[in-house]
Amino acid sequence: MISILNNPNIVYEYSKDSLEKFEFENGKILENVEVEYVVKGAPKYDKDGNIENMVIFCHNYDGSSFSIDGFSQLTAEGKPFDFNEYFFVSITSLGVPGSCSPSSTNLRYNFPKYSFKDKVNFKRQFIKEKFGSNQVLGIVGRGLGGYEAYTWACEYSEDMEFIIVLSSSFKTNGYRYVVARGIESVIEASDNFYSDVYSESLSKTMVSINKILYSNYFSRRIFQGMSNDEIDVLMDEYVDDGLFIDIYDFKFQNDSILGYDVEDKLSDIQAKTLVISPTDDLYFSPEFDTLPLKELINDCELYLFDLHIDNLNNIDYAKFIETLSPFLEQFKK
Repeated sequence: MISILNNPNIVYEYSKDSLEKFEFENGKILENVEVEYVVKGAPKYDKDGNIENMVIFCHNYDGSSFSIDGFSQLTAEGKPFDFNEYFFVSITSLGVPGSCSPSSTNLRYNFPKYSFKDKVNFKRQFIKEKFGSNQVLGIVGRGLGGYEAYTWACEYSEDMEFIIVLSSSFKTNGYRYVVARGIESVIEASDNFYSDVYSESLSKTMVSINKILYSNYFSRRIFQGMSNDEIDVLMDEYVDDGLFIDIYDFKFQNDSILGYDVEDKLSDIQAKTLVISPTDDLYFSPEFDTLPLKELINDCELYLFDLHIDNLNNIDYAKFIETLSPFLEQFKK
């Protein structure tokens, strides 16, 4: 590990490792499974030599292990997740290039179908093999990373002391289900999906998909405040960036989204839970995705507010420092 800043105890390391084998829920097994990860912070050890302040960071659908760097407003010295106090492990999720995915393995459409429990098991197996224990202090997730956090806390309730979920939900239903099914139809309409060559038509299919996704990129308030010309410019930029997404990676992730639903298991969560939800998100609504959690999770705090996402999708995380600080105080080691 590489020490950074002036504190020799703070480390920052990017690396790739591998699992000798990984078994999916459906029984499929892959060998030499690649894992991309970033560790950042100051590990503290208990009397048995286990890291006691480890926090797992779960990135959004368009992120990777490097997404932890986007939370600098919360992790700088003196902030709620001060790297002097916490040791973050950020792992590129199963199905996302960097780690094991349809494109990185070259299995493409033959890649094993996976669920969000598989994504959790992938990370859980890695930290067990890398750090010697499945026990973590907490899990933080945004968007699809929140899907992982909820799934982890439902399936392995004794693994963590807290979870923090930002802009997410506990199931795919309603509007999200319609979007995912629509994307599924666009992909299945491509005659070249099962071709051995990644054709130009597949790239064009990704253009159509990214235009659908762009409709959820900003809040209603931001969309209404932009002219059509501004929307066109930003949509073209979004679509261009999305062309780097492999259609097979996207298809398998979309399938996992379609099958996601942990509503009936939320009562199994033992971890203290903090859910932070913007009031004007198009994709995740407070009414259906946040407020019901007060009755579904035993020990759950909710915080609703305007995240002030601007038209560059920058988020002012400083807005909820006052909420995070008292919540985290009870877990300091």
